[in-house]
Amino acid sequence: MSAEERQREIVGTARRTGSVEVGALAASLGVARETVRRDLRVLESHGLLRRTHGGAYPVESAGFETTLAFRGTLHVPEKRRIAAAAADLLGDGETVFVDEGFTPQLIAEALPRDRQLTVVTASLAAAGVLADVDTFTVLLLGGRLRGGTLATVDHWTTAMLSGFVIDLAFLGANGVSREHGLTTPDPAVSEVKAQAIRCARRRIFVGVHTKFGAVSFCRFAQIGDFESIVTSTGLPAPEAHRYSLLGPQVIRV
Repeated sequence: MSAEERQREIVGTARRTGSVEVGALAASLGVARETVRRDLRVLESHGLLRRTHGGAYPVESAGFETTLAFRGTLHVPEKRRIAAAAADLLGDGETVFVDEGFTPQLIAEALPRDRQLTVVTASLAAAGVLADVDTFTVLLLGGRLRGGTLATVDHWTTAMLSGFVIDLAFLGANGVSREHGLTTPDPAVSEVKAQAIRCARRRIFVGVHTKFGAVSFCRFAQIGDFESIVTSTGLPAPEAHRYSLLGPQVIRV
């Protein structure tokens, strides 16, 4: 097996399983651990994987994006803590935008049920969570439904969203970096997120530490567009401070 074939196999395995380990790859490919480590370095330099201690995980890109169901299997305790902390930042907001994605769906679950809220979302999953809450008015944005994420996109979605003024938007991303801002693989998804940024008075980014340093295809916001970033403690404190220097409060939970 050539280096190119081996690296293609590594990327395929990472995308199927969510992560790879050096030892397991070395055994399955019949090569030395150092060969695998070298392959991972090459793949990271090409923006296909992010290395971790002892392995790597795939970077989402224009050609690869995980499904909502798959996201619901990774870092779930961290995502629940993030969602609870983000919901606590609601303040006196009466109108809320909830983004597509698993962590925003958890925010929908965590929103206080004892007050009147209007929730706007493109996510069928988030709308389903909120549908039977008597104190909430739920506005589901129409558009083309993406099967992997169960969320609507395209001009129908953005046109409807453009008519609102939102008190607070909870937004996710596939990648966050100080240089490139917030990114996502799909241009249609990017435009919905960008429209939410334009419509919202306040904006909060929610996402686990693995999002940071990753860059995807389409930029929809800059770090300074957000008042707060809520993430997990896996983001080192010095790195969190660097993001805070760009404007937002960074909350690690």
